[in-house]
Amino acid sequence: MPMPAGRSEMRVQAPAGGWRGRPSRACSMASGRTAVLLILGLLCLAQLGCGFRLRGVVEIPAELSPIYIQAAGNSPVREALVDQLAGSDVTLAETAREAKLILRILSESRYSQVVAVDSGGRVLAYELHYLVSYDAVTPDGTQKVPGQSLDLVRNFDNPDVEVLGKQLEEALIYQDFARDAADRILMRLRVTLI
Repeated sequence: MPMPAGRSEMRVQAPAGGWRGRPSRACSMASGRTAVLLILGLLCLAQLGCGFRLRGVVEIPAELSPIYIQAAGNSPVREALVDQLAGSDVTLAETAREAKLILRILSESRYSQVVAVDSGGRVLAYELHYLVSYDAVTPDGTQKVPGQSLDLVRNFDNPDVEVLGKQLEEALIYQDFARDAADRILMRLRVTLI
């Protein structure tokens, strides 16, 4: 078939041994690595773009550090707050006088409420509550965060079997409550103080 005027035809001659169906192994490994790196880079950019932050990264203004956490004796929320702040740039003060901000855990309490019983009157499910009240002040008493309360709630099934396992599960739920309360307190501090 004749070619139209102004167009040239280019022919490629196959090698004597014919075409091999796949690229060299080194070439395919390099392109595989490139694809993996490209995907990882895109995932990192997507996470940064959506506001994703690792736990423990707390953005509290530097002028408010160090922070003193005031709570009763062996407060689970205080322990969770200390753990989370340990992974950040915020320093903890040993005493309230050394601090620029005092985070006060005013009260912590927990209780359960029956939500389901069977026909024999046995409890099938509880609703577990964890209440935390807190505020934040400066050493001179200036209110930085007004008093606020958290009420964390979770349902807890209670079949008659595995009583010891259920007691352990309930204790773990309350530990989760303390961590959740610490997360929420730090988020509210960040929003209020920044």
